Amino acid sequence: GKGGMGAVYLGYNDALDRRVALKLMLPKYAARADAKHRFLREARTAAMVRSDHVVTIYDVEEDNGIPFIAMEYLQGMPLDQFLAT
Repeated sequence: GKGGMGAVYLGYNDALDRRVALKLMLPKYAARADAKHRFLREARTAAMVRSDHVVTIYDVEEDNGIPFIAMEYLQGMPLDQFLAT
């Protein structure tokens, strides 16, 4: 999926032997310090929440200047399809 500042991909964590969702900041935004700060603040805030309604954050890293969040992968359907049912 793709949103305002990032894109989400299905990934695999070898060390933990599980699928993860990887949210990467789009490069055009990663070049802006204020946008990068906001993205990382989102990750820290989500990591503090413990709820069945919020995905678990496993890690926050940066690779070649692009920050990313590794989080719990939940299989489901797109929101628009869910709402249509």
